[in-house]
Amino acid sequence: MIDNYKYIGKYVPMQDIVEKVTGKLKYVADMKLHGMLYGRFLLSSVAHGIIEDIDPSEAEKLEGVEAVFTYKNTPNIKYNSHRWYEGHRVPEDETMFTSKARFVGDKIAAVVARDLKTADEALGLIKVKYKELAAVIDPKEALKENSPKVHEDTNLIFSKEMKYGDCDLEFSKSEYVVEDTVTTQKVHHAAIEPHVCLSSIDEFNNIVVWSPCQEIFQTQLIVAQALGIPKSKVRIIKTAMGGSFGGKTHPVLEPISAYASLVLRKPVQFLLDRSQSIIGTRTRHNMIGKVKTVLNKEGIILSRDIDVLVDTGAYLTNGIAIAMAMGKKTSRLYRIKNQRYNVKVVYTNTPIGGPCRGYGSPQIHAITEINIDNAARKLDMDPVELRLKNLLKPYEKDLGGGTDIGNGRAIDCVKIGVQAFNWEKRWPQISTDGRYVRGVGMAAVTHGNGYFGAYPEFSTVYVRMDVDGHILLKETVHDLGCGTVITMKQIAAEVLSIDIDKIYATEGDTFVTPYDSGGTQASRVTYVCGAAVKRACELLVEKIISYCALIFKCGVDKVAMENEKLWCKDKPDYKFTYAEAATLIENNYSNGLEVMNTYNAQSNPAVYAADFVEVEVDTETGLVRVTDLLAVHDIGRAINKTLVEGQIQGGAQMGIGYALTEEIDIDNKGRIKSNTFSKYHLVNAPDMPKIKTILIEEGDENGPYGAKSVGEIATNGIAPAIINAINHTLGVNITTMPATPERIIRALKEKKDKF
Repeated sequence: MIDNYKYIGKYVPMQDIVEKVTGKLKYVADMKLHGMLYGRFLLSSVAHGIIEDIDPSEAEKLEGVEAVFTYKNTPNIKYNSHRWYEGHRVPEDETMFTSKARFVGDKIAAVVARDLKTADEALGLIKVKYKELAAVIDPKEALKENSPKVHEDTNLIFSKEMKYGDCDLEFSKSEYVVEDTVTTQKVHHAAIEPHVCLSSIDEFNNIVVWSPCQEIFQTQLIVAQALGIPKSKVRIIKTAMGGSFGGKTHPVLEPISAYASLVLRKPVQFLLDRSQSIIGTRTRHNMIGKVKTVLNKEGIILSRDIDVLVDTGAYLTNGIAIAMAMGKKTSRLYRIKNQRYNVKVVYTNTPIGGPCRGYGSPQIHAITEINIDNAARKLDMDPVELRLKNLLKPYEKDLGGGTDIGNGRAIDCVKIGVQAFNWEKRWPQISTDGRYVRGVGMAAVTHGNGYFGAYPEFSTVYVRMDVDGHILLKETVHDLGCGTVITMKQIAAEVLSIDIDKIYATEGDTFVTPYDSGGTQASRVTYVCGAAVKRACELLVEKIISYCALIFKCGVDKVAMENEKLWCKDKPDYKFTYAEAATLIENNYSNGLEVMNTYNAQSNPAVYAADFVEVEVDTETGLVRVTDLLAVHDIGRAINKTLVEGQIQGGAQMGIGYALTEEIDIDNKGRIKSNTFSKYHLVNAPDMPKIKTILIEEGDENGPYGAKSVGEIATNGIAPAIINAINHTLGVNITTMPATPERIIRALKEKKDKF
């Protein structure tokens, strides 16, 4: 894609990069307010049990303790931390604290003290007596009628069938049927910054919460609901964030911190340690997926039947939304004329599922892409060839009834990847060096660009040119560390033809920035918020030009605006700077140069990626190394190519961990065995392969400058590509993630025993 842009497609450093690398950036944990108190949580030590007695009296006597909160002295108002907007109706099963522990990590009590040491000491003085109940850990067991009930009547909270075509007819005349059961695990988001927030009461008796969250207006809504106060009395300010990956979407600490400040009339900071963040916040949903695919001998997919059991943990949160989001993805990658998708969401006595990078896409693609590879194996066909026969073409219809896929380049992703990875040569070759075996695998995946088609999807932007020629850009974005703010500034700078350093862009503040429907999540920011910024800046340009036409006494079509200068094309030597023009307009026309505009998204095209990997397996220990990785992405247009490549590399790191090492390991009593980073195994820099990225930039008609999303799809295909590579290399069929050394050795033994 040829262009002559100054900022679009270029690398511009993030606005806070110097502060980050020098350690000067202030995070919530660094903030100190006068008289600030410190909060700590007591989490449940049992997976399921009724609190028969809780005695905080000894803790309350400790010098320096200001308060101890439990279910007895806090509001018992039920809420769902996934509630997006006022009219959003979802089952509500959460409270600040509980009288019945439903998982190891449930919130039992909180101590607020003058310092952290005192707060931690006080936690040990709270006496809790549980009547322990039988727990249900396995989601399959949770479905049984006689299983322990996590909540009142049933563990089955949601069930849905989505279908089109006639699967039964195709199954009855099937030529090849390939069935798999794929199991995915709970994982931790592993952001550098653990969960933290700070609250206070301002001079107008408003509750102010500083939070590294992903959605200020959702957080405001939940805090107000949980406390039983008007939303207008709650101010949420998004702070600098040390990563999230979805883990800080839901307000986990904010309602309790806000309530403590309301009661004590003092600032209160709550900070979780790493163990508490792993077990007591949110996880990626684990699930079991059964998929049956029918093909003819040419490799054309005739029909597919998918059954997914989603384990939402002890509370629902976004379990239903995840289930629906996965279902909608199943018809946006391959041309499948008959499909049935059945999903069930169940409670278990395990840590809570919630938003995590990909929002169900890594799970559903693991389920379906492993099955696609197995189908190719059954047909004795190259898995690339099978995919190319069935992938959707640009502008094809989503047979599942979803939004238009647009000019999605799924086929191009695969074809370009095949050439760049030298697939045709590498696929047939299994390289053996004694105990070490090497081979390759791949996966194709899809994702979206926001909420349109499911939820209200809009973004409002305020932009103003001041008399000094500088720009104020008010927008409700949340930079998670991925460059959201600088991306918006690049778009604004390009439209306004101004030095990017003369633009000041805000992040979210519910009392200051415009209302936005969705925050920074769902891969919506560049596509939706970026479009809002572009349109608002275009309207500002129109306003500036209209006034300058009056000043120059010429038609608006004669006014030129470029490089911070304005002039009449008929008098090119007579030019104003932006500052001069803004001053003249204010003085002569009593009008400021400002615009507020709401952009309502009317499209949600598909984005596509193809991931190719090489793995090396130690057949004696079962250890796997990813030695080569190519990611090809249908990006539309990269606003900031370096940041896009960084997203893809970070997504690859998460995907490798998802495939091989990461798991919140829970025993049959519901105790979490991997509750520290010494036991929860992340993929670190020395473990990473060389990564090559290829961007396909064909441009989307509705995206700003043609841009589409990349933040979540970067993770979606890595794990199935790795599992497929392992299975191809070893001639096994691993379908349980992660592919740990134990599982690989077991698979090799089973293969050996067959022969």
